[in-house]
Amino acid sequence: MRLAPSSKPIPAVRAMILAAGRGERMRPLTDHTPKPLLQVRGKPLMQWPLDALLRAGISDIVINTAWLGEQIEEYYGPMPSVSSEPPLGSGERTGFRYSSEERDFGYALETAGGIARALPMLAPREQDVFWVAAGDIFAPEFPFVRETAQQFAASGKLAHLWLVPNPPHNPKGDFALGSDGLALNEAPEGSTRHTFSAIALYRRQFFEPPWCTVLPGNPQGTAAPLAPLLRKAIEAGQVSAELYRGTWIDVGTPERLAQLNADE
Repeated sequence: MRLAPSSKPIPAVRAMILAAGRGERMRPLTDHTPKPLLQVRGKPLMQWPLDALLRAGISDIVINTAWLGEQIEEYYGPMPSVSSEPPLGSGERTGFRYSSEERDFGYALETAGGIARALPMLAPREQDVFWVAAGDIFAPEFPFVRETAQQFAASGKLAHLWLVPNPPHNPKGDFALGSDGLALNEAPEGSTRHTFSAIALYRRQFFEPPWCTVLPGNPQGTAAPLAPLLRKAIEAGQVSAELYRGTWIDVGTPERLAQLNADE
């Protein structure tokens, strides 16, 4: 991440795991089990990003849920654990918190709507920078480094995205990477776009006016996608990015899930 370092420390950064999707492409596996709880190499799919966050010392984590979300809340409960087993214990550590979209509104709020809904828990005014990672990606070695968040906070940008080489199911990619470290909507001549990994750092202001039209805290339950917001902020030069070349798999179909388990 090529951003100016800052000597000013920032408070402990919080994180959000996106776990509210229906998992349509995963049916029939997701008819009775939420996609984030499908087993990957002996533990739930969403446990992989959770473990990476917890290893990095990030234990204040918000999880948004919708489809069969009660199963996720029942499985994990309020206490985090770097383990393939359901968390059990005395509750001495900071716990997971849930933004239960199905219970609150009866439907999922999509990515931007879901983040906006969780914003009061996720980014209090004294700390406006936070991580977001999808609960259906396999990136077991991704480094959620505190210094990276601190550099992002010092940059003044609204978002920092991790891009990955394009997988076969997304050959045209999503965003390009400029030589200055800024994300681009279109690739310059001679280069290519890359796929958004669904891992990013965001600033609270990105989910407030004028960038986001959803009311802060999303009390009305507005469903809103993330891509239009990102494209608008990228056009304004407010989004940085970098290429991640570690293990990354979008576990989006039963075939990809089976292959990942077969390669164990």
